[in-house]
Amino acid sequence: MSEFFHEGNRQLQDRFETRPMADRLVEAIVNDQISPEDQVFIEAQNMFFFATVDREGRPSCSYKGGSVGLVKVIDEHTLAFPIYDGSGMYMSAGNVLVNEHVSLLFVDFQRQARLRLNGSAFILDDDPLMNHWPEAQLVLRVKLREMFPNCPRYIHKMTLVEESAFVPKQHCETPAPAWKRLEVVADVLPPRDAHLAGNEQDAAAALNRN
Repeated sequence: MSEFFHEGNRQLQDRFETRPMADRLVEAIVNDQISPEDQVFIEAQNMFFFATVDREGRPSCSYKGGSVGLVKVIDEHTLAFPIYDGSGMYMSAGNVLVNEHVSLLFVDFQRQARLRLNGSAFILDDDPLMNHWPEAQLVLRVKLREMFPNCPRYIHKMTLVEESAFVPKQHCETPAPAWKRLEVVADVLPPRDAHLAGNEQDAAAALNRN
């Protein structure tokens, strides 16, 4: 527990008289291995929130979405997920290259359950899992430090209405996002997207529809 909590945690635990309960919860729910039950929960999700930290310690939080199976559990200490085409800023993946510390939050809004996972991330060139996810640009792996479920009381119950049409799928052409057709980026698109530079009005209309 001395390693799990720091003085800031302890200061507030003592202020609100929760130190004994916090210590008991660490003993009861914090794990350093991914159980078979945890694997089922993780691999059943189609989205998660991903927090990274830059070289100066400034945090950045990102939403990662895909199809069910977006995250793959490799073994009891490791999981992996793809980095898809995005804005081209590579905020999350870029942070991982300079600071390995990451946190993942999985939320099942239908079951009203959530799981927090903290660990160290890394990227392998030519990762053997690249072909596991269609159109993955990179595969990011996370070595588990600790994981634990969170109290679900404030999770709103929601249901999936429709999966994003932009999620890459096998044997299916993925549509290009409308913003890549805007004039503001027309002259700076990477070579693979240069053909998308087009009609500003059509792009604006598509953005409004989305």
